[in-house]
Amino acid sequence: MTRTVYVNGDYLPEDQARVSVFDRGFLMADAVYEVTSVLGGKLIDFAGHLTRLKRSLAELEMTNPHSDDEWLAIHRRMVADNGIDEGLIYLQVTRGNPGDRDFAYPSADTAPTVVLFTQAKTQLADSPAAKVGISVISVPDLRWSRRDIKTVQLLYPSMAKMAAKAAGADDAWFVEDGFVTEGSSNNTYIVKDGVIVTRALSNDILHGITRAAVLRFAAEAQMKIEERNFTIAEAQAADEAFYTSASSFVMPVVSVDGASVGDGKPGPVAARLRDIYLEESRKSAV
Repeated sequence: MTRTVYVNGDYLPEDQARVSVFDRGFLMADAVYEVTSVLGGKLIDFAGHLTRLKRSLAELEMTNPHSDDEWLAIHRRMVADNGIDEGLIYLQVTRGNPGDRDFAYPSADTAPTVVLFTQAKTQLADSPAAKVGISVISVPDLRWSRRDIKTVQLLYPSMAKMAAKAAGADDAWFVEDGFVTEGSSNNTYIVKDGVIVTRALSNDILHGITRAAVLRFAAEAQMKIEERNFTIAEAQAADEAFYTSASSFVMPVVSVDGASVGDGKPGPVAARLRDIYLEESRKSAV
């Protein structure tokens, strides 16, 4: 089945979807995005994704083209038109097409470009990787300093993922000033003596929607949490490690730079948090 893609108010077959070559998302990476998971045909953590989208747009002085209700209606139609039971919806808003290339922002009346598409996935919830855990390598964090804005500037994370692939690993964790910032597309955690450790929010990391939910569920389950920096050496010596993201939920990490974490198998804290997250998120899905 040909996917239906949303472009600026139109629902089109994917082979008919077009964006101008002068669009600033294409020329300048002047755009923000969100990815929302779909389980059982419903949107996971949708309110959180909308809140972050609005924050990202505001930080870049971009206009939010839709109300919350309009965004929800568009997402629901994309799920329905594409028959998505389990998968992802990608949303991107750019500063639009000013008609030519210029480093300066165009006038405020330039209409933003809005694009959405779906990706059908199987085994998002019942992930084989979550059962065995994944391996990561560390790479220097060479990104810009406003990682809290979810922009489409993803070349370096893409390079990091390719470096991991070349090293025979599954993913990469960024390191800056001796400490882990985050993963190539996820927030990072270790567990030591029953305490969950993760970096505190700042401009240095993305304010993960799944991160917020998982930490809330962990606190409700009376788990101990420390928001502080940690090193690769601490991760290697930890009892467990994991990461969170909208598409992976809670993913155990069993190897860091070639060293096994704990006994080299997914640990009980990550497994419990994954179960809690999936159960609670399904309840609140829209």
